[in-house]
Amino acid sequence: MNIRHIDTLLVANRGEIACRVMRTARALGLKTVAVHSATDAQARHVREADLAVNLGGAKPADSYLQIDRIIDAARASDAQAIHPGYGFLSENATFARAIEAAGLIFLGPPAAAIDAMGSKSAAKELMEKAGVPLVPGYHGEVQDLETFRTASEQIGYPVLLKAAAGGGGKGMKVVEAPQHLADALASAQREALAAFGDSRMLVEKYVLQPRHVEIQIFADSHGNCLYLNERDCSIQRRHQKVVEEAPAPGLSDELRQAMGEAAVKAAQAIGYVGAGTVEFLLDARGQFFFMEMNTRLQVEHPVTEAITGLDLVDWQIRVARGEALPMTQQQVPLHGHAIEVRLYAEDTEQDFLPASGTLELYREPAAGPGRRVDSGVVEGDSISPFYDPMLAKLIAWGETREQARQRLLAMLEDTAVGGFASNLAFLRRVIAHPAFAAAELDTGFIDRHQPQLLPAIGELSDSFWQLAAEAWRQSETAPGCPEDSHSPWQASTGWRAGLPSETDLHLACGDQRRKVQLRGPAQAQLRGERLWFARLAPTFDDAPAHSAQRHCEPAGRGNPALAGDSAALDCHVAARLAMTGAADAGKSGGMRQSVQAIRRGAALYLEWQGVLREVRRVDPIAEVQGNHAHPGGLAAPMNGSIVRVLVEPGQAVEAGTTLVVLEAMKMEHAIRAPRTGVVSALYGSEGELVAEGTLLVELEELEEEQ
Repeated sequence: MNIRHIDTLLVANRGEIACRVMRTARALGLKTVAVHSATDAQARHVREADLAVNLGGAKPADSYLQIDRIIDAARASDAQAIHPGYGFLSENATFARAIEAAGLIFLGPPAAAIDAMGSKSAAKELMEKAGVPLVPGYHGEVQDLETFRTASEQIGYPVLLKAAAGGGGKGMKVVEAPQHLADALASAQREALAAFGDSRMLVEKYVLQPRHVEIQIFADSHGNCLYLNERDCSIQRRHQKVVEEAPAPGLSDELRQAMGEAAVKAAQAIGYVGAGTVEFLLDARGQFFFMEMNTRLQVEHPVTEAITGLDLVDWQIRVARGEALPMTQQQVPLHGHAIEVRLYAEDTEQDFLPASGTLELYREPAAGPGRRVDSGVVEGDSISPFYDPMLAKLIAWGETREQARQRLLAMLEDTAVGGFASNLAFLRRVIAHPAFAAAELDTGFIDRHQPQLLPAIGELSDSFWQLAAEAWRQSETAPGCPEDSHSPWQASTGWRAGLPSETDLHLACGDQRRKVQLRGPAQAQLRGERLWFARLAPTFDDAPAHSAQRHCEPAGRGNPALAGDSAALDCHVAARLAMTGAADAGKSGGMRQSVQAIRRGAALYLEWQGVLREVRRVDPIAEVQGNHAHPGGLAAPMNGSIVRVLVEPGQAVEAGTTLVVLEAMKMEHAIRAPRTGVVSALYGSEGELVAEGTLLVELEELEEEQ
């Protein structure tokens, strides 16, 4: 057996996958090399690597997609091998060939296999010849609009446009009717080109309410190939997976074997080597249809590792060295159940728009038996609009699916994200939903249960504002007399000599505002580094009485950058709602609940009804004076870059007309006219970077003819 030497591994990726690959490489005694864009100079994967090489640029096209720079980085760092991670160049045959041509080892399949299966169109043609059932569609090389229009009419609407050269939901659009095809095709092609450097598309029938079940396969260079069971990835938003689990609930041993053998047959037909995933659509009758093969390690591979006890990155390295697979198909374990969720920087209340900014608050659940966290960020990191918005993956394992589900819920409760919107509360609702608990899974899960998973934003109650005001007051740094903790001037409680203590706070949470009046002392005592609040006494006439004990610690715990910041306190609040019949107390006369309050600089993050809400103190006068909103203006809903400007000043537009297209997190987002009107002004040009809230278009109503 000819074993190839690897002692230094370069990871041509970023974020959590780069950190995850490096973790296994270090365990094997390998030196690790990170590459990074100018934007990622201080990113976690850079800090965790033994060496780091700056690729320059900011956008993927200027950094992580630059093949020559990555090859040069490997040579400069004396790396013998390159791991592509997922996304970026992981399924790029040109990249694989360039690595081999440079005398380096690619931790992926041969370039010929990527050519055969990396292209969805080529893969479907291969599967058709092999007799694997396919979803009806067009996978040809002709890419003009009329070809897609004809194919779509033959297939029947709705249809699904998909990028031929990639995955992850990039370049994927559902088209409901013929009149939407042209715009959807153009947008999908731009997304595909930006994400994968290839704009080729395919179109297929959009199958309603299928399950998304995929098979993890692994092959070596000695002719051995096996499948490592399956994963269910049916819960998706924007055609991207959100929750994955293994094994797929309700799958019979016979169906698992049939799908697994079909996947192995596909891999062997192209001389596949390494880790790969064959994805299928599974209908209610147990029929499965080939979708695509991903010639790389998948985002959701940890759930397979959890039920098999295997390290797939370890296998990748060993197979790349030339070793044989360490077991046969009959020896592949399947023990227990694992569920994974993807924690994203995105605004679920705004149709899952990606978010970016500074990660002002970030807490991960502790790892342990049955608990795993794969992440690529730490508190204080800057989240760029140029890359995928995933922050971390939380993985729970249990002897049963229900045990794994309950364990994952506990992990989500121990997680905190602040500084921008995230899908944390949404993930909690999904995992806690009765339909998920009952394994009622298909790709329409989120749409079907939207009222429960994405509840409408309601008015925050008096009890919320009272608790927020008390938490805010207690977290404030008191002025003066630091040498005398018992001095009344040390307290920030509104104490006044000879008068009742009183404090007025003007607070904001999102777009809601409230003036809260606090009366009575908080009776805070400072004990070393721990601050205990003995009692809370709200004064709202219509609010339930609260009594609470709070245990607060400096926010710098575990974060040296914040150590010693007495104004930033992590408070765990146990509040007793003592008023019978109060709205928040339900039917119980006295309900005890734990509430988390975390202070970070000018923001207080307060847990309320399962959501960590950001509360800030506002100056109402300055806020009114600084309000220069444009009533007819349309602003950028997130940080991004302007891809296309489709209108000009003076142009009349109908409601729903696309005015400007933004790109953020490698996906396009259209800014459409909310009503019929006339474009009175445009701000920004194509290629320009804009921040969230930046005015893009001013739209005036059409004057009615007299």
